[in-house]
Amino acid sequence: MTIRKSVVRAASVLAAVALAGSLAACSNDSLANQYRAGDNKGYIAGDFAVKEYTPKDRPAAVDFTGTLADGKKVSASDYTGKVTVVNFWYANCAPCRQEAPQLEKSYKEFAGQPVAFLGVNTYDQAATAESFAADHGVTYPSIIDADTKSATAAFAGIIPLSSTPSTVVLDKQGRPAARIIGELPDASILSTLIQDALDGRS
Repeated sequence: MTIRKSVVRAASVLAAVALAGSLAACSNDSLANQYRAGDNKGYIAGDFAVKEYTPKDRPAAVDFTGTLADGKKVSASDYTGKVTVVNFWYANCAPCRQEAPQLEKSYKEFAGQPVAFLGVNTYDQAATAESFAADHGVTYPSIIDADTKSATAAFAGIIPLSSTPSTVVLDKQGRPAARIIGELPDASILSTLIQDALDGRS
């Protein structure tokens, strides 16, 4: 790695840590309580929390299945050997609309590398999800999980099941390496988490 790349990466890590530290004022429990309170928002507004798992402390691989908007069946085994970013969203979620360009930016950054992106739409049917993707320039696929909630349920214990948006980074073995609860404010944070998972770091 060149000195310039080292400096850029160090700056990215420091920025991500600083931002996460300033915004991560809430825990999983408080977020879960927010949703149990029934404030009818249906999404997280203004809350942001990042957690990375060290390789030895990562939870077991997540075994999920689902059907994409185009009708194709997918499962966790399709993503073995890749760092996989799983984003939970739906079309009428304001923070989901805000973070969509950041997710796409990170997706394009890792094009050609063993990295996959997968959305999980928790509320809409396929036509609505595809319209959102077209309108917001999202080019990676999404599971349509409104009817079964099976893909969402597979991530219980990693994120609060009603927290939208949320993002989970799975390592090459399908284990959670990191998770973000709330809107992703900047692609550099997610890119740092992905690179850490690629490099085998916490």
